[in-house]
Amino acid sequence: MFQSEPNKWDEAHLRQAVLAAGVALWAWNVDTDGLTMDEQGYQLWGTEPRGDLRFEHLSERIHPADRDRVREAFNATRAIIGSYETDFRILVDSDVRWVSARGQGSDAGIAKRTMYGVFLDVTVRKQAEEGNELLAGEMSHRVKNLLAIASGLAAITSRSTANVEDMARELTQRLHALGRAHDLVRPLPGEQGKAALLGDLLTVLLAPYDDMGAFTGRIRVSVPRMGVGEAAAQTLALVVHELATNSLKYGALSVDTGKLDVSCAPHDDQIIVVWTERGGPKVIEPTGAPGYGTKLISRAMERQLGGSIEYAWTPLGLIASLTIDGKRLID
Repeated sequence: MFQSEPNKWDEAHLRQAVLAAGVALWAWNVDTDGLTMDEQGYQLWGTEPRGDLRFEHLSERIHPADRDRVREAFNATRAIIGSYETDFRILVDSDVRWVSARGQGSDAGIAKRTMYGVFLDVTVRKQAEEGNELLAGEMSHRVKNLLAIASGLAAITSRSTANVEDMARELTQRLHALGRAHDLVRPLPGEQGKAALLGDLLTVLLAPYDDMGAFTGRIRVSVPRMGVGEAAAQTLALVVHELATNSLKYGALSVDTGKLDVSCAPHDDQIIVVWTERGGPKVIEPTGAPGYGTKLISRAMERQLGGSIEYAWTPLGLIASLTIDGKRLID
C-alpha cells in the first residue's frame, strides 16, 4: 500500500512502478564509458550481468545500420539542453528489438561523472508504425493504379463502341466488374468468400480488361479445375490486379491488337501459373531499382503464397511465371 502522505515514495514503491512500466534503468560514466543496468536492462539486451560492462560491449548488439548513429547520439547528449530520446534496433539471438534510450542532456543531474537514463522496449510500437507505413504505401499505390485503370478502360471501351450511349453503358459494366475484382483484393470484414475455383477467380479478376461485343475473347484463361483457399485468393487477386494494371499501361492490354493467355499446370507440390502477353507494343526489360508494384508482387508471392515470380521480356511480349506452393493455394 502507498503511504497516505502526498509525494512520499519509498524505494520499493518506485521499483514496483518501474517494473510495471517495463522501464530498464542505466547509468553511464562519461569518463570511463562504463555502463550499469538493472536486471530488466540486461534482460532487454539479452546479455548477462557483468561488472566491466561498457558502451562498446552493448554496441555489438546494436543493429549495424544504427550503430554509428547511436554512438554519435550518446556522445552528443551532454551538449543537448533538456531531455533527449534515441530509438534504435538491437539484435538478440534471431530477434530484432526496438529500444528507446531516454535521459537528460547538458549534464543535468550528473553525479560523479555519471549520467542516468532509461531504456524502453518499443518493438510493438515500431512494428505498428511500420505496418501503418506499409499500408499507407500500398493504398497510395493502389489509388494511383485505379486512376490509371479507369483511364485505360475508357480507352478500351471507346475502341469497341459506336456511340456515346454504348460507351457509357459498357464503361459502367467494366467499372462494376472492376469493383467486384477489387473486393477480392481487399474484402469487407464478415463478407469474405469461401474457397473458389482458380479459373473462376482469374476470370472475375480479368473481366474488366477484356473487350466486349465483337472483340470479346482477347483474354483467355485455361487452367485445370482446382480450388483456391480464401487467404490465397486475396493474395493472388492482388498479384493479378497488379500484372493487369501494368499490362493496361504498358503491355498487351494497352492496344486493341494485344492478347493475354493465362494458363496453369501442377508440377509436383507446386502450381505454376503462366501469364503470356502477345500482340502488344515492344517490351524492354526495366533497368534500375524495381518499382513499388514489383516489390509488392514479389513480397506477396514469397510471404503469402510460398513461391516466387519470374519475368521473361521476350520480343513478342511479357511472360510472367508465378510459382505457388500447392498447400498454400488451398489455405
